Amino acid sequence: MTHTPSDPRQLLIVEDDEAFARTLKRSFERRGYAVEVARSPEEMNALLATFRPGYAVVDLKLGGASGLACVQTLRALDPAMRIVVLTGFASIATAVEAIKLGASYYLAKPSNTDDIEAAFERAEGNAETPLDARPSSIKTVEWEHIHRVLVETDFNISETARRLGMHRRTLARKLEKRQIR
Repeated sequence: MTHTPSDPRQLLIVEDDEAFARTLKRSFERRGYAVEVARSPEEMNALLATFRPGYAVVDLKLGGASGLACVQTLRALDPAMRIVVLTGFASIATAVEAIKLGASYYLAKPSNTDDIEAAFERAEGNAETPLDARPSSIKTVEWEHIHRVLVETDFNISETARRLGMHRRTLARKLEKRQIR
């Protein structure tokens, strides 16, 4: 399926959860988008040989790969592309990295088509966003630190555990309690 780069209704979904990807695809097709789905960075790169989306939805964690690398590739392909990153657990570290690499917006799952489409339309930040006066808990600070190191190691669990000075199984248990996607 070949589309022109200027067609703004072309959408690429990079998501390894097949059921979720299928649901998003159908929902966006009902809204008039031409949609392609890739389940990995490799599938995404193969699709980009013939498909030029104006929009992309990228899962942060794609099996053992990071969706941040996909964001970087997509931004290099088309600086005007609207890219939304989805994740099962939002952390400040990955949100910052996603935006620095070119994502337009960062949403925590579960997000629906309305949330994603609204994020595509948000071009500017909102200075009126209320500040959270509640201090972060120790668990939140710990989780954000773990997630920051996960990003630095490209989601390599063994290397992350080594850098954090904890046993790999301990880290795996912590990650199971708070899913990252």
